[in-house]
Amino acid sequence: MSGLLVFLVLSYKAVKSYFMNLITVSILVGISIIAIILLTSKLKLKAFVALFLVSVFLAFTTLPADTIVSTIKEGFGSTMASIGFLIIFGAMIGIILDKTRATLSIANYILSKTGKQRSSQALGITGFITGLTIFCDSGFIILSGLAKSFSFRSKIAMPFMATVLATSLYSVHCLIPTHPGALAAAGIIDVNVGNLIIAGILFAVPGALSAWFWSKLMIRNKNYQPATEIIPCKQETTGTLPSALVSFLPIAVPLLLISVKSLVLLFDKEHISLVYRIFRFPGEPVFALAIGAGLGLFLLKKISIDTVNSVFTDAIEKAGPILIVTAAGGMFGMVIKATGIGEEAGKILAGTGAGLIIPFIIAAIMKTAQGSSTVAIITTASFVLPMLEVLGLDSETGRMLTMLSMGAGSMFVSHANDSYFWVISNFSELDLNTTLRVYSSSTFVMGIVVFIFIWISSLFLL
Repeated sequence: MSGLLVFLVLSYKAVKSYFMNLITVSILVGISIIAIILLTSKLKLKAFVALFLVSVFLAFTTLPADTIVSTIKEGFGSTMASIGFLIIFGAMIGIILDKTRATLSIANYILSKTGKQRSSQALGITGFITGLTIFCDSGFIILSGLAKSFSFRSKIAMPFMATVLATSLYSVHCLIPTHPGALAAAGIIDVNVGNLIIAGILFAVPGALSAWFWSKLMIRNKNYQPATEIIPCKQETTGTLPSALVSFLPIAVPLLLISVKSLVLLFDKEHISLVYRIFRFPGEPVFALAIGAGLGLFLLKKISIDTVNSVFTDAIEKAGPILIVTAAGGMFGMVIKATGIGEEAGKILAGTGAGLIIPFIIAAIMKTAQGSSTVAIITTASFVLPMLEVLGLDSETGRMLTMLSMGAGSMFVSHANDSYFWVISNFSELDLNTTLRVYSSSTFVMGIVVFIFIWISSLFLL
């Protein structure tokens, strides 16, 4: 009898200790996430510094002393290894398209096919295509003059044109590598980047279309005006632009190579076909983007060592901050994983049938609270990773759908705490209320629509 009593007492103490430790770690992880939000949104601290400080704090308060340094280094290094080349080559393509004004050549070509009365569709297609490699803020700055020109020519309200451009760029920015959030999250939860690019494009389409229809509804019966004058800009002198064919190549060829390899792998599980051997390396995202960057060099008027070095230097300057932020996100993720809190949370949620809703909601809350889609999706990936198995998402398809769900969540809501919001407002000369009504509401609709499509797809794929 006394032995049984001792056993019960010890069991009670063990259970109590377990739950007290779980609660303590949960509180510390929660404090860490809130700290990232406050440091980046309220104090305007750089994301890398915020992620590093919070990672160190969480590591020292939850992990054994002899594992702290190795955990931090492993998280930073493994993420850098998985995304580094992709970000650099993606930045090179973006820099070349910007420097040579190839994006404007693409826009003019699409407009010539759609006609003046369909200029909003032409602008949306342009934003979607160029956004595959150019970051949304840079893309909007480059093409904002074009949006004003299209608005003036077609007499379409400027808030609508600005939102169409902004959301078409934004739809691919949140879902597709080589954009930093999607790429870092893919590295954290180990998603096949080639498959993610293809799936991301497919799911970005309904997102962009829903934003087009919603923003059109938002301007109905409102006294919104078209741009009052054409801003003189370089795209008007089309004779100086590169040809549309050459302009498309740096974007189209990498996507084609990656797509072909992914399709071949669906039918050639043994990796023995001639087609697989041909596309084995060119279809790898790293080599595909390198080929795209090489093709982009033909857009330069003069190819020389100096021009190539100049492009590469600009790309490194562009990619550097992104590399360290995404790697810091991986570091934070590794620390969270090492605490074990994700696995425990996953066990609690395993019986709820929540599945993909969890990463979607977490990313949405993070995005709305602190403004950065990149920080939102990286933090969510770090938190969700240990839950994947118990949520039934620890498969190649499950991880990809998880990644896309986080991307959908990171779309909304883009509002006044998002730097992209102010880029749109300032470069389009729209007031705060108009931008909130037309653009911000569109990002909410985009996130919901994309997630619905992802969830429906999961019913057939999982």
